[in-house]
Amino acid sequence: MAISDFTDRLGRSLEGLVSTASAPFADTVVRLGVTGLSRAGKTVFITGLVANLLDRGRMPQLSAAGRIEAAYLQPQPDDTVPRFDVEGHLAALTGDAPHWPDSTRAVSELRLSFRVRPTGLLSGLMGTQTVHLDIVDYPGEWLLDLALLDKSYADWAEDSLARMAKRPEGAEFLAIARAEDGSLRLDEPRAQMLAGAFTAYLHAARAAGWSDCTPGRFLLPGELAGSPVLTFAPLPMPASTPRNSLWHEMERRYEAYKAKVVKPFFRDHFARIDRQVVLVDVLGAIHAGPQALEDLRQTMAEILMAFRPGRNGFLTEILLGKRVEKVLFAATKADHLHHSQHAALTAITEALVREARDRAAFSGAEVAALSLAGLRATVEDRVERDGQMLDVVRGRLLSTGKQAAMYPGELPADPSRLLSPARQGAARWLDADFALMSFAPARMALKPGEGPPHIRLDRAAEFLIGDRL
Repeated sequence: MAISDFTDRLGRSLEGLVSTASAPFADTVVRLGVTGLSRAGKTVFITGLVANLLDRGRMPQLSAAGRIEAAYLQPQPDDTVPRFDVEGHLAALTGDAPHWPDSTRAVSELRLSFRVRPTGLLSGLMGTQTVHLDIVDYPGEWLLDLALLDKSYADWAEDSLARMAKRPEGAEFLAIARAEDGSLRLDEPRAQMLAGAFTAYLHAARAAGWSDCTPGRFLLPGELAGSPVLTFAPLPMPASTPRNSLWHEMERRYEAYKAKVVKPFFRDHFARIDRQVVLVDVLGAIHAGPQALEDLRQTMAEILMAFRPGRNGFLTEILLGKRVEKVLFAATKADHLHHSQHAALTAITEALVREARDRAAFSGAEVAALSLAGLRATVEDRVERDGQMLDVVRGRLLSTGKQAAMYPGELPADPSRLLSPARQGAARWLDADFALMSFAPARMALKPGEGPPHIRLDRAAEFLIGDRL
């Protein structure tokens, strides 16, 4: 174990010891991580969740809703992390011209505090208790980077090139990479060209529906854009790798990326999380085809490997730092389906994360899967088509602003009908077509005490924080 790794672990252990020893004398704090891959709807989920926890008229499944005397936003405890702009995002969703807010591009945080009336035999002798919910929002692509910590540059390059060989989006970069001689002396413009071509491949792969697009900061570089730590790319390993060679420099920058980008994210944010939501665009993957669905299944398994699931206890918190106690895998955009198909969507999500779920449960964590919508953008209807009545959803099209009805196709009740051909590498679905439309938020008039309309945010909140309330 490297000295720096030992120091990081010792620091987390001491932090855990202090927080554990002081817990009986302090307010309850729950750190909830929210992540998901691109287009999964993280910003909308957080905005809808916070709005409905502040005004709980639409939260019947949250058992503690009636005992919450007040809920209010407070300054977050981490002064160096940007605040999640819940007010701006809510204004975008509920204004006169409602529109989807900008997506997550960096870590942000928000503290929502509750004053809760206790229950039990001694509740009459106790005053109200304060529970703080610290919501940490971060891109799912950064979470996938945690798997790089266990990979050498040679292993990562080999894996990346092997994936590209199976995808049309990777053909251009693959030809460039195979033409390179990594043993030649480093030429910086050449390295920048390779990194640019690799970044272009990652953007194309993500647009095509592939999930495993790492390193994540190549897609969301922020202040690191153009820096050497983002100027590397996977190359075939040459017979020799001299010290000043292109391969050697690519390897050095890859290791710098892990040390200066991935590890600080793990130490400063991820390692302090108690509960975790992973948002999954299952419908988008199904629409993209069997190979995209299988790619999503493998990505979900990799994501859970990044967690350290298990029950928080005195010794584990001291020796290993905090462990994620609960993980919720949530299929978003449930409002794109009639409620008669929600059970099938949830079953497919459960099957997708079965491997990850079993691993987490063995470690002592609670894992659940459900389908939800952070903001409901459609209404349900029935229409006749070719003499058959179909359950559809209606909404305002994002592209034209016009009202339209959508029937995306019938999801199978048995998830294996989708997962089996996906595992076998089928190029397309043989017996079904799945279509999707993109809907814009609908104009709404909210009653006092009610948050925006949603689907199952109350059930998600009950699983994630109900026991702490």
